[in-house]
Amino acid sequence: MQRRAFVTTASVALAGAFQPMASVWAAGPLKVAALLPLSGPAGLFGPSSKACAELAVEQLNARGGILGRKVELVVGDAGLPPADAGQVALKLWKGEGAQVFIGMHDSAVRGALVGLFKGQVPYFYTPVYEGGECAVGTYMNGETPQQQLEPAIPWLMTERKIRKWYLMGNDYIWGRNTNAAAKGYIAKAGGTVLGDEYVPFTVDNFDSSLARIRDSGVDAVLVSMVGGSSVSFNRAFAGFGLADKMVRIGSLIEENTLAGIGFQNAKNLYSSMGYFANIDTPAAKGFSNVYFKRFGEKAPALNDLAESVFEGFLMLDAIAKKANSLKVADMDPASEGATYDGPRGPVTMHARHVDQNIYVAQATDHGFRVVKTFPHVSSGQTCKV
Repeated sequence: MQRRAFVTTASVALAGAFQPMASVWAAGPLKVAALLPLSGPAGLFGPSSKACAELAVEQLNARGGILGRKVELVVGDAGLPPADAGQVALKLWKGEGAQVFIGMHDSAVRGALVGLFKGQVPYFYTPVYEGGECAVGTYMNGETPQQQLEPAIPWLMTERKIRKWYLMGNDYIWGRNTNAAAKGYIAKAGGTVLGDEYVPFTVDNFDSSLARIRDSGVDAVLVSMVGGSSVSFNRAFAGFGLADKMVRIGSLIEENTLAGIGFQNAKNLYSSMGYFANIDTPAAKGFSNVYFKRFGEKAPALNDLAESVFEGFLMLDAIAKKANSLKVADMDPASEGATYDGPRGPVTMHARHVDQNIYVAQATDHGFRVVKTFPHVSSGQTCKV
C-alpha cells in the first residue's frame, strides 16, 4: 500500500489500538457535510452511502484527521427536490458551520448547490454524472460517459461481434448526454445506431419500446436509465424474450439495481463503472472486509454510488494536504495532480475531474464478475484550473 494505506489504518482504528486524544488536535473540529439521498427515488442508496461516509471519517480521524483537525460528520438529505435540498445545505453551511460538502445525489441538486455555494466552500461531487461541470471549488470524483463508454463500447463490440445498437435512456440530462456520447464511440468503432428514445422516470410500461427494439434487428442495447426505471426496463426486456438474443450494457447498473433486475433476467447484461463490490484487488478486498467488519454481515450492500462517497473523503484529504489549506483559492490549483490510492485503485485529479480505473463486469448467477479492466482512464473533461 502507498501513503494512504486505508485498509491497515482502518483495521487499527476499528480495533481501538489508536484513539487520538482531544489534546492532539491542531484546532477545532472540521465539520464536513455529506449530502446523501436519504429519501426519494435514490433513497435505497442512502444507508450504504451514509455508512461509507462514517467509515471514511473514522479512518481519517484514526490517522490524525485533516490538516490536524478532527473531522466531524454531519449528514443532510439530498434526495429532495433541488430547492429543498438547497435549503438543507444552507442550514448545514450557515447554521451548523459545515466547511466542506461532499455530495452523492442527482445532477439537478448539484446545479442548485453550485448556485448556492458560488465557489465559497469546497464541494466534492462523487457519483457517476454526465460531465461538463467546471464550477470553481467543485471537485468531481465520479465517472463520466467518456470514461465508462469510450473504452468499453469498442471492446464489447469486438468481444461480442456487435454492429447494430439501440439506445434507451431516461429523459434527463444524464441519460441524454450519455447516449449522445455513445453514438460517437459506436460510429468510430464501425457500428450503427438504429434507434434511440428517452422515457420519463414515471414510465413503467415499456411494451412499445421493447417491440421497436425487437423489430429493429439490433445486436445490443445501451441502457442509460436510473434506479427503478432501469430495473423495470430490464425485467421487461427479459420478459419480452430479448435477453437471449441481444447484449445489454449500462453505465449505472450497480449491485442494488442488479438485485432488483434479478439474476434470472440479467443474461448477456454488462455494466461499465469505476467500482464493483467484488473487484479482485487487495485494496478493494481490504475495503470490503473493513466495511463489513464495521457494520456487520447485514450491512447495506456496497455499490459504486455509495463507495464514491468514501472516495470523496480521500480526495478531500489529498487536496487539503497538497494545498495545506481548506480555502477554495488554495485548493483549486492544488487539485491539479492530487492523487491517492483507494478501493478503486489509483485516482488522480486533472481539470477538477479524476482519472481512474474503469471495470467492465458481466452479470452472472452470483452477481457481477469483472471481465475487463481499463487502467487510469481520463475523464475527458477540459475545465480550466
